[in-house]
Amino acid sequence: MTDQSQPTREGGCLCGAIRYRITEDPIATVACHCGHCQTQSGGAFGLSMVLARYALEITSGKLRSFTIAADSGALKTGWFCGDCGTRIYNENARLPETYNLKPGTLDDTSWFTPVAHVWLAAKQPWTPIPDGVKKLDGNPM
Repeated sequence: MTDQSQPTREGGCLCGAIRYRITEDPIATVACHCGHCQTQSGGAFGLSMVLARYALEITSGKLRSFTIAADSGALKTGWFCGDCGTRIYNENARLPETYNLKPGTLDDTSWFTPVAHVWLAAKQPWTPIPDGVKKLDGNPM
């Protein structure tokens, strides 16, 4: 990305041990309301920026991982900083060509907007969903 008008497409963990860059635009950004995303984020939903695998480059640090079965039944591996615990991305065994970056870890978060809210069947009742986005009760895949 040589265009200087592009926002910063780099990010990292809370303590700075992990740094990364994304090298092309995301496929989509979604807000997921499943139980795992609520637990992992500590909030009402988690954000996932879907990227082609080759578009994410870890530029410094070493990630740790763990694997669980997602609400959909798919195996999901979470990759995080071993020092501060910040989740950087997830990978879904059913979608081996992509990563789900946690976009709150970007240095500049002003340039993306979620295009969908998923797993609304598990949504907290007090969480508003904006108009103009796709709304799905379950898994979009």
